[in-house]
Amino acid sequence: MQGFEFNTVRQIINGCGSALQLASQCRHQGMRRPLLVTDPGLMAIGLVQPVIAALEQAGFAPVVFDQVREDPPEATVLTAADLGRSQGVDGVIAVGGGSSMDVAKVVAVLLAGQQALSQLYGVGNVTGGRLPLVLVPTTAGTGSEVTPVAVITTGETTKAGVSSPVLLPDAAVLDADLTLGLPPAVTAMTGVDAMVHAIEAYTSRHQKNPLSDNLARQALGLLARNIRTAVREGGNREARENMLLGACLAGQAFANAPVAAVHALAYPLGGHYHIPHGLSNSLVLPSVLEFNTPAACELYAELAEIVVGEPLGGSAESKTAAMVAALRQLIDDVALPATLQAAGVDESSLEMLAEDAMLQQRLLVNNPRDVAYEDALAIYRAAYGAAA
Repeated sequence: MQGFEFNTVRQIINGCGSALQLASQCRHQGMRRPLLVTDPGLMAIGLVQPVIAALEQAGFAPVVFDQVREDPPEATVLTAADLGRSQGVDGVIAVGGGSSMDVAKVVAVLLAGQQALSQLYGVGNVTGGRLPLVLVPTTAGTGSEVTPVAVITTGETTKAGVSSPVLLPDAAVLDADLTLGLPPAVTAMTGVDAMVHAIEAYTSRHQKNPLSDNLARQALGLLARNIRTAVREGGNREARENMLLGACLAGQAFANAPVAAVHALAYPLGGHYHIPHGLSNSLVLPSVLEFNTPAACELYAELAEIVVGEPLGGSAESKTAAMVAALRQLIDDVALPATLQAAGVDESSLEMLAEDAMLQQRLLVNNPRDVAYEDALAIYRAAYGAAA
């Protein structure tokens, strides 16, 4: 066995209603005046106000920043940091999806150190510490509450990541009650996103290890068994709990065994077409798996029965084919568009998308099979007209 390193969050609190007990976490982390980062949509539906009220009733004075939007730009990060600095906050809490959690991670670093945002991008470039940080996901997808990465939009079509163990929070709070109101489409997109995390972690060329493997398998089982129910029955608490835990476990897996070509090809779709990240992953997932089969079918075969939900016989190739077919069926069952064409992607842009995908070498190096420009273009073409 090759040596490996495994890093994760210091504490995970899992349970319905746990977000209303954040005061105990604040005390434990030494916060009195935390910056609470969220988005206007969650504020509009009243999801965050009970959390704020519970903190205030416990004697805390949260400063609310509620202007995070999807694919947050640098300006959002800097505005949040300016607010926290001017209000003298002593910690950061995020209540939201991956965008809010990513903003919170970076803001916690900016408020504690002397580095500019531009100096943080890349792997291992955070040189200082951060303020106390607690992350509360409201979607079962990104796993950002347990990853050392934050992705920020740096231009019209470009994103950059900050990757450092410093970004791992002091605590992740999993409260499925916060996910009960997620619309079916968001539930579907974020759920498939989490499944991709598990699949890519299990087959990552670099840093794959026994701990990440076990987490990926457990995560994939929870997600595959519950995603349809969570989409159809949004108020099903058991399904929501299983999805949230599955996404968290998948996050722990890919935080240590990084994702690969599915994400590399998904990012340009988000950058150019503003397709939500989970849907971008879903759109290219089957075609990437088919491309990877010559190099990864033995590993895919080990996951196939988890995805299909029943015992499978035959060769590793046939098991892999059954898994890909099951994923295509799942995507159809949860009513996501099955092709790039159905998602509104212009066929004339496929070459541009392939060129942009090749810029994602930090992800492509993890893929079980090498991906050249011609391969990326072929994958996009297959995804453009793939059968549902």
